[in-house]
Parts: sequence; structure tokens; C-alpha cells
Amino acid sequence: MSERSPSRPRAATGRFDPCPRDFELADLTVDPPDAGGHLPRTSVQVVFDALDPHAQAGFWAAALGYAVEDTTELIRGVLEAGFASEDDVFEADGQMWWNDLVGARPADATGPRLLFQRTDAVKAGKNRMHLDLNVGPDRRDAEVQRLETLGTTVLYEVAEPAGHHVTMADPEGNELCVQ
Repeated sequence: MSERSPSRPRAATGRFDPCPRDFELADLTVDPPDAGGHLPRTSVQVVFDALDPHAQAGFWAAALGYAVEDTTELIRGVLEAGFASEDDVFEADGQMWWNDLVGARPADATGPRLLFQRTDAVKAGKNRMHLDLNVGPDRRDAEVQRLETLGTTVLYEVAEPAGHHVTMADPEGNELCVQ
């Protein structure tokens, strides 16, 4: 058995190691490129840890013009199959919702799905990644004002010859840029 990096969880911890160090590149299976050398399209989902996933989903849906997903039928099916209990869900406005998980997606499927999952950990420090909202210089100021009405806070503004953006914090403190 090969050694793993100390930062990776070991199987003995009961945690899954998504990046084992003891694999060969030849073991990876990927669909082959097409005739033009392009790999198949990969679908992307952006996952946010959140103290209040439903509030965050509502904020980001409003910020991006997305819709919060109605998972009522999915939840009913999962409950009927016995894979979850009534304690895992709640009902509001005639819809059923997971207590700790909610998604948002664009109606026209042109962008990534956002998934918000509950965490008890409060955000500390700078994000290691963030979303840039590219609205263009003509809409930037109006978009910043609109986002402020949704609960964001302006952290700082950068105006340089190479570009101009406003860094903001969402209602839970996650950074985003409007440019």
C-alpha cells in the first residue's frame, strides 16, 4: 500500500478520500476526444456551504436571475421509498423542502446549478474561490446597487487601467465581484 499525503483522510478514519495518491493515470477512464480533439462537455455544479441554505439560495437566485428548485415531487418519492424521514424535510408555501439542502438553477439551463448545503461553520477568512458577475461597465454601478438591496455589502472597489470591479460580500460574507 502506498503512503498518502498526511492532509488526506485515511480509510481508517471512515472518511472517503476523493484524491488517493496511489493511482496510475492509465487507471482513469475518460470518454475519448471527438474527431476535433475536444473532450466531452463537463457539467458544473457550484456548491456553497451555508448557515442558512434556503436564504442563500434565495439571495443567489435573485442575484443571478435563477429560480430556486422545487423539489416537492423528488422529496415525496424519496419519502415514499423510505430513503428519508419526515424529520429531514419541511413544508412551506405548498412545497416540500429539504432541511439542509436546496438548489437553484437558470430557467434556460445556460449556467451552472448552484447547490447550498447547511454547515455549522461560520465563514472565516478570504474565500479561496468566488463568483464574478460580468455585467459590463455600463451596468456595473446599477448592479452593485441592486445587489445591495438584496443584502450584499460593498467591501472595496478597484479601478485600474486593466479593469474596474467592485468586491462585495453576500449575506453570509462570501465574496463576489461585479465587473
